[in-house]
Amino acid sequence: MRSSSDLIAITPGEPAGIGPDIVLQAAATGALSDCVAIANPELLTARARKIGVPVKLIAADAASAGAGELRVHALDMQGSHAAGIADPANAHYLLESLTIAARGCESNTFAAMVTGPINKQSINEAGIAFSGHTEFLAELTNTPRVVMMLATPGLRVALATTHLPLREVPDAITGPLLEEITGILHHALQSYFDAPSPHILVAGLNPHAGEGGYLGREEIDIISPCLDALRKQGMQLEGPLPADTLFTPKYLERADAVLAMYHDQGLPVLKYQGFGNAVNITLGLPIIRTSVDHGTALDLAGSGRADTGSLLYALDVAREMASGRRKHLTG
Repeated sequence: MRSSSDLIAITPGEPAGIGPDIVLQAAATGALSDCVAIANPELLTARARKIGVPVKLIAADAASAGAGELRVHALDMQGSHAAGIADPANAHYLLESLTIAARGCESNTFAAMVTGPINKQSINEAGIAFSGHTEFLAELTNTPRVVMMLATPGLRVALATTHLPLREVPDAITGPLLEEITGILHHALQSYFDAPSPHILVAGLNPHAGEGGYLGREEIDIISPCLDALRKQGMQLEGPLPADTLFTPKYLERADAVLAMYHDQGLPVLKYQGFGNAVNITLGLPIIRTSVDHGTALDLAGSGRADTGSLLYALDVAREMASGRRKHLTG
Protein backbone atom coordinates (compact mmCIF):
# COMPACT_ATOMS: atom_id res chain seq x y z
CA MET A 1 0.00 0.00 0.00
CA ARG A 2 1.24 3.55 -0.71
CA SER A 3 3.05 5.33 2.10
CA SER A 4 2.53 8.87 0.77
CA SER A 5 -0.34 9.31 3.22
CA ASP A 6 -2.86 10.44 0.63
CA LEU A 7 -5.28 7.56 1.00
CA ILE A 8 -8.38 7.77 3.17
CA ALA A 9 -9.66 4.75 5.08
CA ILE A 10 -13.41 4.19 5.10
CA THR A 11 -15.14 1.88 7.57
CA PRO A 12 -18.67 1.23 6.22
CA GLY A 13 -19.93 0.42 9.72
CA GLU A 14 -22.89 -1.81 10.58
CA PRO A 15 -23.10 -4.51 7.86
CA ALA A 16 -26.90 -4.61 8.07
CA GLY A 17 -27.26 -0.84 7.69
CA ILE A 18 -26.89 1.68 4.89
CA GLY A 19 -23.14 2.14 5.40
CA PRO A 20 -22.18 -0.45 2.76
CA ASP A 21 -24.83 0.96 0.42
CA ILE A 22 -23.55 4.54 0.46
CA VAL A 23 -19.93 3.43 0.11
CA LEU A 24 -20.82 1.40 -2.97
CA GLN A 25 -23.00 4.14 -4.42
CA ALA A 26 -20.18 6.66 -3.98
CA ALA A 27 -17.63 4.28 -5.49
CA ALA A 28 -19.80 3.84 -8.57
CA THR A 29 -19.45 7.56 -9.32
CA GLY A 30 -15.69 7.65 -8.88
CA ALA A 31 -15.90 9.68 -5.66
CA LEU A 32 -13.72 7.17 -3.74
CA SER A 33 -10.67 7.16 -6.02
CA ASP A 34 -8.41 8.03 -3.07
CA CYS A 35 -10.08 5.69 -0.57
CA VAL A 36 -9.70 2.19 0.84
CA ALA A 37 -12.75 0.47 2.30
CA ILE A 38 -11.91 -1.73 5.27
CA ALA A 39 -14.65 -4.30 4.92
CA ASN A 40 -15.72 -7.81 4.05
CA PRO A 41 -15.66 -8.35 0.26
CA GLU A 42 -18.55 -10.83 0.33
CA LEU A 43 -20.71 -8.27 2.11
CA LEU A 44 -19.89 -5.59 -0.45
CA THR A 45 -20.43 -7.93 -3.41
CA ALA A 46 -23.80 -9.10 -2.11
CA ARG A 47 -24.97 -5.57 -1.30
CA ALA A 48 -23.84 -4.20 -4.66
CA ARG A 49 -25.89 -6.89 -6.34
CA LYS A 50 -28.89 -6.17 -4.14
CA ILE A 51 -28.96 -2.43 -4.81
CA GLY A 52 -28.00 -2.80 -8.46
CA VAL A 53 -24.73 -0.87 -8.34
CA PRO A 54 -21.94 -2.27 -10.53
CA VAL A 55 -18.75 -1.89 -8.48
CA LYS A 56 -15.55 -3.83 -9.04
CA LEU A 57 -13.58 -4.59 -5.87
CA ILE A 58 -9.82 -4.22 -6.29
CA ALA A 59 -6.81 -4.74 -4.03
CA ALA A 60 -6.10 -2.19 -1.30
CA ASP A 61 -2.65 -1.50 -2.78
CA ALA A 62 -3.89 -0.93 -6.33
CA ALA A 63 -2.15 2.04 -7.94
CA SER A 64 -5.42 3.68 -8.99
CA ALA A 65 -9.17 3.31 -8.72
CA GLY A 66 -11.56 4.70 -11.29
CA ALA A 67 -15.31 5.12 -11.41
CA GLY A 68 -16.97 1.83 -10.54
CA GLU A 69 -13.90 0.54 -8.67
CA LEU A 70 -13.30 0.31 -4.94
CA ARG A 71 -10.09 -0.55 -3.14
CA VAL A 72 -10.81 -3.00 -0.33
CA HIS A 73 -8.75 -4.09 2.66
CA ALA A 74 -10.43 -7.45 3.15
CA LEU A 75 -11.69 -8.56 6.56
CA ASP A 76 -13.36 -11.79 7.60
CA MET A 77 -16.85 -11.45 9.02
CA GLN A 78 -18.30 -13.91 11.50
CA GLY A 79 -21.99 -13.04 11.30
CA SER A 80 -24.67 -12.46 8.71
CA HIS A 81 -24.57 -9.58 6.25
CA ALA A 82 -28.30 -9.60 5.53
CA ALA A 83 -29.60 -6.07 4.99
CA GLY A 84 -31.80 -4.75 7.78
CA ILE A 85 -30.99 -7.37 10.44
CA ALA A 86 -28.12 -6.47 12.76
CA ASP A 87 -26.14 -9.49 13.96
CA PRO A 88 -24.17 -9.19 17.23
CA ALA A 89 -21.76 -11.81 15.87
CA ASN A 90 -20.25 -9.02 13.75
CA ALA A 91 -19.11 -6.98 16.76
CA HIS A 92 -15.48 -8.04 16.53
CA TYR A 93 -15.47 -7.41 12.78
CA LEU A 94 -16.70 -3.85 13.33
CA LEU A 95 -14.13 -3.06 16.00
CA GLU A 96 -11.34 -4.63 13.96
CA SER A 97 -12.19 -2.38 11.02
CA LEU A 98 -11.91 0.69 13.25
CA THR A 99 -8.64 -0.51 14.74
CA ILE A 100 -7.06 -1.12 11.34
CA ALA A 101 -8.15 2.29 10.08
CA ALA A 102 -6.87 4.10 13.18
CA ARG A 103 -3.55 2.26 13.25
CA GLY A 104 -3.15 2.99 9.54
CA CYS A 105 -3.63 6.69 10.25
CA GLU A 106 -1.07 6.56 13.06
CA SER A 107 1.48 4.96 10.72
CA ASN A 108 0.70 7.40 7.87
CA THR A 109 -0.58 4.62 5.67
CA PHE A 110 -3.79 6.65 5.64
CA ALA A 111 -4.20 10.41 5.74
CA ALA A 112 -7.52 10.17 7.56
CA MET A 113 -10.37 7.85 8.40
CA VAL A 114 -14.07 8.27 7.65
CA THR A 115 -16.54 6.15 9.57
CA GLY A 116 -19.96 4.90 8.65
CA PRO A 117 -22.74 4.40 11.19
CA ILE A 118 -22.54 1.67 13.83
CA ASN A 119 -25.27 -0.07 15.81
CA LYS A 120 -24.07 0.34 19.42
CA GLN A 121 -26.77 -1.94 20.78
CA SER A 122 -25.65 -4.83 18.62
CA ILE A 123 -22.05 -4.55 19.84
CA ASN A 124 -23.13 -4.41 23.48
CA GLU A 125 -25.38 -7.43 22.94
CA ALA A 126 -22.23 -9.30 21.93
CA GLY A 127 -20.91 -8.71 25.44
CA ILE A 128 -18.54 -5.88 24.49
CA ALA A 129 -18.94 -2.61 26.36
CA PHE A 130 -19.14 0.03 23.62
CA SER A 131 -20.40 3.58 23.98
CA GLY A 132 -19.46 4.87 20.53
CA HIS A 133 -16.83 5.56 17.90
CA THR A 134 -15.47 8.58 19.73
CA GLU A 135 -14.81 6.82 23.02
CA PHE A 136 -13.38 3.74 21.30
CA LEU A 137 -10.93 5.78 19.23
CA ALA A 138 -9.94 7.93 22.21
CA GLU A 139 -9.07 4.83 24.23
CA LEU A 140 -7.33 3.19 21.27
CA THR A 141 -5.07 6.21 20.74
CA ASN A 142 -4.60 6.99 24.46
CA THR A 143 -6.28 10.39 24.07
CA PRO A 144 -7.50 11.79 27.42
CA ARG A 145 -9.86 14.43 26.00
CA VAL A 146 -11.68 14.64 22.69
CA VAL A 147 -14.11 17.25 21.38
CA MET A 148 -17.13 16.62 19.20
CA MET A 149 -17.56 19.12 16.39
CA LEU A 150 -20.19 19.00 13.68
CA ALA A 151 -19.79 20.97 10.49
CA THR A 152 -21.78 21.88 7.43
CA PRO A 153 -20.84 24.42 4.75
CA GLY A 154 -20.66 27.79 6.48
CA LEU A 155 -20.96 26.57 10.07
CA ARG A 156 -18.89 24.60 12.58
CA VAL A 157 -20.22 23.84 16.06
CA ALA A 158 -18.13 22.23 18.81
CA LEU A 159 -19.59 21.03 22.09
CA ALA A 160 -18.34 21.61 25.63
CA THR A 161 -20.51 18.70 26.85
CA THR A 162 -22.08 15.99 24.73
CA HIS A 163 -24.47 13.24 25.77
CA LEU A 164 -25.50 14.36 29.25
CA PRO A 165 -28.97 14.70 30.77
CA LEU A 166 -29.81 18.40 30.77
CA ARG A 167 -29.98 18.60 34.57
CA GLU A 168 -26.31 17.49 34.76
CA VAL A 169 -24.94 20.05 32.30
CA PRO A 170 -24.42 23.03 34.67
CA ASP A 171 -22.34 20.95 37.08
CA ALA A 172 -20.23 19.67 34.18
CA ILE A 173 -19.34 23.18 32.97
CA THR A 174 -16.16 24.04 34.86
CA GLY A 175 -13.29 26.40 34.18
CA PRO A 176 -10.71 23.63 33.62
CA LEU A 177 -13.09 21.80 31.24
CA LEU A 178 -13.77 24.93 29.17
CA GLU A 179 -10.10 25.79 29.04
CA GLU A 180 -9.22 22.33 27.77
CA ILE A 181 -12.08 22.14 25.26
CA THR A 182 -11.41 25.62 23.89
CA GLY A 183 -7.70 24.86 23.57
CA ILE A 184 -8.38 21.70 21.57
CA LEU A 185 -10.81 23.55 19.30
CA HIS A 186 -8.42 26.46 18.79
CA HIS A 187 -5.52 24.12 17.96
CA ALA A 188 -7.65 22.10 15.51
CA LEU A 189 -8.78 25.20 13.64
CA GLN A 190 -5.15 26.27 13.28
CA SER A 191 -3.84 22.82 12.36
CA TYR A 192 -6.54 21.54 10.02
CA PHE A 193 -8.66 24.43 8.75
CA ASP A 194 -6.10 27.07 7.73
CA ALA A 195 -7.14 29.52 10.44
CA PRO A 196 -3.89 30.95 11.91
CA SER A 197 -5.80 33.11 14.40
CA PRO A 198 -9.22 31.47 14.83
CA HIS A 199 -12.23 33.56 15.83
CA ILE A 200 -14.45 31.47 18.10
CA LEU A 201 -17.93 32.41 19.28
CA VAL A 202 -18.73 31.02 22.74
CA ALA A 203 -22.33 30.53 23.82
CA GLY A 204 -23.52 31.22 27.32
CA LEU A 205 -25.19 28.46 29.28
CA ASN A 206 -28.34 30.28 30.41
CA PRO A 207 -31.02 32.18 28.47
CA HIS A 208 -29.72 35.61 27.46
CA ALA A 209 -26.29 34.45 28.67
CA GLY A 210 -27.51 34.80 32.25
CA GLU A 211 -28.71 38.40 31.84
CA GLY A 212 -26.21 39.79 34.31
CA GLY A 213 -26.82 37.04 36.83
CA TYR A 214 -30.61 37.29 36.96
CA LEU A 215 -31.00 34.08 34.95
CA GLY A 216 -27.97 32.21 36.29
CA ARG A 217 -24.42 32.95 37.35
CA GLU A 218 -22.44 30.38 35.32
CA GLU A 219 -21.48 33.07 32.79
CA ILE A 220 -20.18 35.39 35.53
CA ASP A 221 -18.54 32.83 37.78
CA ILE A 222 -17.17 30.29 35.28
CA ILE A 223 -17.39 31.07 31.57
CA SER A 224 -16.27 34.72 31.47
CA PRO A 225 -13.22 34.25 33.75
CA CYS A 226 -12.10 31.30 31.63
CA LEU A 227 -12.48 33.24 28.39
CA ASP A 228 -10.63 36.24 29.86
CA ALA A 229 -7.71 34.02 30.81
CA LEU A 230 -7.56 32.47 27.36
CA ARG A 231 -7.74 35.88 25.67
CA LYS A 232 -4.60 36.84 27.57
CA GLN A 233 -2.95 33.87 25.82
CA GLY A 234 -3.85 35.41 22.45
CA MET A 235 -7.08 33.60 21.58
CA GLN A 236 -9.83 35.48 19.75
CA LEU A 237 -12.90 34.52 21.75
CA GLU A 238 -16.24 36.32 21.64
CA GLY A 239 -18.70 35.63 24.40
CA PRO A 240 -20.38 34.38 26.37
CA LEU A 241 -23.12 35.20 23.88
CA PRO A 242 -26.86 34.46 24.09
CA ALA A 243 -27.43 31.30 22.05
CA ASP A 244 -30.70 32.64 20.63
CA THR A 245 -28.89 35.45 18.80
CA LEU A 246 -25.45 33.92 18.30
CA PHE A 247 -26.54 31.86 15.29
CA THR A 248 -27.21 34.84 13.05
CA PRO A 249 -25.21 36.18 10.08
CA LYS A 250 -24.11 39.19 12.14
CA TYR A 251 -21.96 36.89 14.26
CA LEU A 252 -21.34 33.84 12.08
CA GLU A 253 -19.91 35.70 9.10
CA ARG A 254 -16.79 36.54 11.11
CA ALA A 255 -16.44 33.27 13.02
CA ASP A 256 -14.40 30.14 12.35
CA ALA A 257 -16.43 28.06 14.82
CA VAL A 258 -19.00 28.17 17.60
CA LEU A 259 -18.50 26.55 20.99
CA ALA A 260 -21.87 25.51 22.44
CA MET A 261 -22.25 24.49 26.06
CA TYR A 262 -24.41 21.42 25.44
CA HIS A 263 -25.65 19.10 22.72
CA ASP A 264 -29.09 20.52 21.99
CA GLN A 265 -27.96 24.12 22.24
CA GLY A 266 -25.81 23.97 19.11
CA LEU A 267 -26.68 20.94 17.05
CA PRO A 268 -30.33 21.64 16.16
CA VAL A 269 -29.23 24.81 14.38
CA LEU A 270 -26.46 23.03 12.51
CA LYS A 271 -28.62 20.10 11.52
CA TYR A 272 -31.38 22.40 10.33
CA GLN A 273 -28.92 24.26 8.13
CA GLY A 274 -27.03 21.19 6.93
CA PHE A 275 -29.49 18.30 6.98
CA GLY A 276 -28.08 15.54 4.77
CA ASN A 277 -24.88 17.51 4.22
CA ALA A 278 -23.16 17.56 7.58
CA VAL A 279 -20.22 15.78 9.16
CA ASN A 280 -19.18 14.74 12.66
CA ILE A 281 -15.51 15.47 13.44
CA THR A 282 -13.57 14.19 16.43
CA LEU A 283 -11.04 16.79 17.56
CA GLY A 284 -8.15 16.08 19.92
CA LEU A 285 -7.17 12.71 18.47
CA PRO A 286 -3.66 12.30 17.02
CA ILE A 287 -5.39 11.22 13.79
CA ILE A 288 -8.04 12.74 11.53
CA ARG A 289 -11.48 11.17 11.91
CA THR A 290 -14.71 12.34 10.34
CA SER A 291 -18.04 10.56 10.22
CA VAL A 292 -21.43 10.67 8.62
CA ASP A 293 -24.01 12.45 10.77
CA HIS A 294 -26.74 9.80 10.41
CA GLY A 295 -27.54 6.39 11.81
CA THR A 296 -27.63 2.90 10.36
CA ALA A 297 -31.16 3.26 8.89
CA LEU A 298 -31.74 -0.50 8.89
CA ASP A 299 -35.10 0.02 7.20
CA LEU A 300 -33.38 1.59 4.15
CA ALA A 301 -30.51 -0.89 3.87
CA GLY A 302 -30.47 -2.75 0.58
CA SER A 303 -33.11 -0.49 -0.98
CA GLY A 304 -30.73 1.60 -3.06
CA ARG A 305 -32.42 4.78 -1.77
CA ALA A 306 -29.81 5.83 0.80
CA ASP A 307 -28.44 9.36 0.41
CA THR A 308 -24.66 9.64 0.00
CA GLY A 309 -24.56 13.38 0.82
CA SER A 310 -23.19 13.10 4.35
CA LEU A 311 -20.56 10.53 3.35
CA LEU A 312 -19.33 12.69 0.49
CA TYR A 313 -19.12 15.73 2.75
CA ALA A 314 -17.31 13.70 5.42
CA LEU A 315 -14.77 12.76 2.76
CA ASP A 316 -14.42 16.37 1.60
CA VAL A 317 -13.77 17.53 5.16
CA ALA A 318 -11.28 14.71 5.79
CA ARG A 319 -9.39 15.76 2.66
CA GLU A 320 -9.51 19.41 3.73
CA MET A 321 -8.16 18.52 7.17
CA ALA A 322 -5.38 16.34 5.74
CA SER A 323 -4.36 19.12 3.36
CA GLY A 324 -4.51 21.67 6.17
CA ARG A 325 -2.32 19.51 8.38
CA ARG A 326 0.30 19.14 5.65
CA LYS A 327 0.31 22.91 5.10
CA HIS A 328 0.51 23.60 8.83
CA LEU A 329 3.41 21.19 9.35
CA THR A 330 5.40 22.53 6.42
CA GLY A 331 4.74 26.16 7.32
